Amino acid sequence: MIKTILFDLDGTLLNTIDDLADAANWVCAQHGWPTFPVETYKHFVGNGIPKLVERFSPENARTPEQLAATLAEFSARYDAHKEDKTAPYPGIPELLAALKAEGVQTAVFSNKADAFCGKIIEHYFGSDSFSLVRGSRPGVPTKPDPAGVYSLMADLGADPQSTLFVGDSDVDILTGHNAGLPALGVLWGFRGEAELTAVGADALAAKPEDILTYLHQH
Repeated sequence: MIKTILFDLDGTLLNTIDDLADAANWVCAQHGWPTFPVETYKHFVGNGIPKLVERFSPENARTPEQLAATLAEFSARYDAHKEDKTAPYPGIPELLAALKAEGVQTAVFSNKADAFCGKIIEHYFGSDSFSLVRGSRPGVPTKPDPAGVYSLMADLGADPQSTLFVGDSDVDILTGHNAGLPALGVLWGFRGEAELTAVGADALAAKPEDILTYLHQH
């Protein structure tokens, strides 16, 4: 029986891609670098903001010093505009309310910088919507390394035998499996069924209600 669900953030709970792409392309434009379409950014994201910055930076702008400067520039721009176009996916608020009503503990585990995660979750879902919200922190490996999941579950008091990981990318499925958890892939996010199936997702959800169905079956 599932008693705890760990959710990915971007592409799972919130459609953040337009604001991420806009901030990245704004930085690119300031430097005269090539910009990219939103579809490309769906494959640039997923491994944390430093990796996103590296991916949109030209080869000749990837020295450690330049990447650090670009990261600071992107972070400031994104922080100021992270709520321009971002919105919860349809059905997510209702899903969270249903899980809370059933006594299921929920938390967020993201590769997005920790400082952004708490603010953006509070803005869209309120301060008491999740038991814990955690993003990328210095010294903790990003997903799919399971170290952060182990730490989060310890703080939640969550039993691996009754915990489910939910996300929209191969990184999320691998994270769940690396931590010894079942991993459910959502089809409304940034990647899609082929990628999720290829890495062995234990189940797929075409809509948020499908997560409740999975819950009731397990």
